[in-house]
Amino acid sequence: MAGRALRRDRTLNVWPGYVDALTTLLLSVVFLLTIFVTGQFFLSQEISGRDTVLDRLNRQISELNDLLALERSGRRTLEETAAALRSNLQSSEVERRRLQDVLATDQGAQGKASELGRQLEAEKGATNRALSQVELLSQQISAMRQQLAALEDALAASETRDRESQARIADLGSRLNVALAQRVQELARYRSDFFGRLRQILGNRTDIRIVGDRFVLQSEVLFAAGQATLRPEAGPELDRIAAAIVELNRQIPSDIPWVLRVDGHTDARPINSAAFPSNWALSAARAIAVVQYMVGRGIPPQRLLAGAFGEFQPLDAGSSDEAYSRNRRIELKLTER
Repeated sequence: MAGRALRRDRTLNVWPGYVDALTTLLLSVVFLLTIFVTGQFFLSQEISGRDTVLDRLNRQISELNDLLALERSGRRTLEETAAALRSNLQSSEVERRRLQDVLATDQGAQGKASELGRQLEAEKGATNRALSQVELLSQQISAMRQQLAALEDALAASETRDRESQARIADLGSRLNVALAQRVQELARYRSDFFGRLRQILGNRTDIRIVGDRFVLQSEVLFAAGQATLRPEAGPELDRIAAAIVELNRQIPSDIPWVLRVDGHTDARPINSAAFPSNWALSAARAIAVVQYMVGRGIPPQRLLAGAFGEFQPLDAGSSDEAYSRNRRIELKLTER
């Protein structure tokens, strides 16, 4: 017996641990429910406040509509009252004439006629007041009509001025088009002189070609492969071109908006280096390098434009080394801004 009792005492009692765990879980659930109920309470208060403001605004709008309807109804009632008073006045005049006839035949009805006369005078006073109000309303309506007529006159005058302005704008536009056409012709003449001068300077070099209205310089003449730093041997060629442009700048009138566009092009083979993440970036860097060199040789910066086309404007659609070489180029074009 003593052995069995000792074994029962040594058995682990886990029930208090379960009770503590369930108590902790129950307290957590109660805490979360309390937070949820509190949030719901504040949210309902906020929504209730907004509904209250909305109801108040709706009531105010309804009151304003009621006041407007009441004002219109009062005006109609006043007009109807004035018409009724006029009718009563006519009836009273008829009655007064009848009573005068009765008084002429019956002196005993004099007191009654006097009373009716006083009533008639009172009705006349009320009628006169109503007529005064009708006259005031008529004056207000007349003033509103005058204001409307003045606004219509102002609108007509504004439309007339607008038509005159449109006519002047059309005339100025035609003059501007003529002036622009003249400027374009002048720029075309200077562009022709520029082409002739560069032809003489560059001679018959195979690495510098003329494509349409552009001079095309192969990138290998100016840059190393995958680089945007000008080669030292590119200086003499660029110097001769810059000298021609400086001389041309002195000849072209300052009011002609011309620029020398420097466009960079690459071949279709991809590039992804630390300096140039794409062919677009490489072509832009090369065009900017040429523009900066031209500025250093005396060409005004406002007369230079750097463009980048990457591999997207090839001269040769092939995939040979020769085609890639033709597509790697710098183009110079004299154009308008």
